[in-house]
Amino acid sequence: MARLSIIDLGTNTFNLLVVETQGNQVVQTLHQEKIPVKLGEGGINLGVIQDKPYQRGLAAMQKYAGISEDLQVNKIFAFATSAIRSARNGQQFANDVKASCGIQVQIIDGQSEAELIYRGVQLSGALDEKTSLILDIGGGSCEFILCNQHQVFWKHSFDLGVSRLFERYRHHNPILPSEIQTIETLFESELQTLFKAIQRFPTQELIGSSGSFDTFAEMISFHKYGEDRVSNLKVYAFNIPEFEQVHQKLLHSTVDERYLIHGLVAMRVDMIVIASILVDFLLRRLAIHSMKVSAYSLKEGVMEMVMRADFA
Repeated sequence: MARLSIIDLGTNTFNLLVVETQGNQVVQTLHQEKIPVKLGEGGINLGVIQDKPYQRGLAAMQKYAGISEDLQVNKIFAFATSAIRSARNGQQFANDVKASCGIQVQIIDGQSEAELIYRGVQLSGALDEKTSLILDIGGGSCEFILCNQHQVFWKHSFDLGVSRLFERYRHHNPILPSEIQTIETLFESELQTLFKAIQRFPTQELIGSSGSFDTFAEMISFHKYGEDRVSNLKVYAFNIPEFEQVHQKLLHSTVDERYLIHGLVAMRVDMIVIASILVDFLLRRLAIHSMKVSAYSLKEGVMEMVMRADFA
């Protein structure tokens, strides 16, 4: 038996997953936690982690080190993504994590991030024989993967994360139609590589990888049932008209109103509108007919690779 901690150092959120394993199998999940560090606040488009988010990030890692120690974890795997890899002081942050709590952070590129996301979604059971488009909406970057359950056909990481766009396009409250158009014009310009790839590997299914998609699913669940019926599911199939209802509600809401929406966690209130605009844009631009969310993402992809001894 062995115990592993897997930490995803995302731009907005540091995610912890602690599992107990036997051989190449996960016996049980011991702990899961998310800390909203907002590492890109005030500096993501300047290529620097500012002091306050820097300290929030270190505090989160120290907390996770303590949890791992309490749970008698044998090994910790920590992976840093867009905000840290693109910041001039990103390596220094990783060095300070190592010095303050003994955790070695591996800074990965966008292609490696996309591969790990694919492995996580594959593990969830969301994929089948047909070609699907996986989307992971991060704070610093968005990963797109065209794939099926057997292989990846194409993958790419775009610096279009919601934290980057939120800092770049400070919008009214609620957002104005002209501001939505500006953001969509950016998507049309920046995602040409994706559109060309889809001509080669056509798909009509979008699979959202955790994060914002979890929030959309929970909002729909509360709207339909008055309670959360999705948080324990590995895969949830969206009804696209129901997503569109949520999308319209977000577009017409103020920040204060969003704090009152059931299923919308506080850490996503600021940036969920931009995430929703991106999803709605893709549904229309790509003529998507079906949509799912996979509760598994990068950290589960790391877990799967560890089980295969790819990260010995």
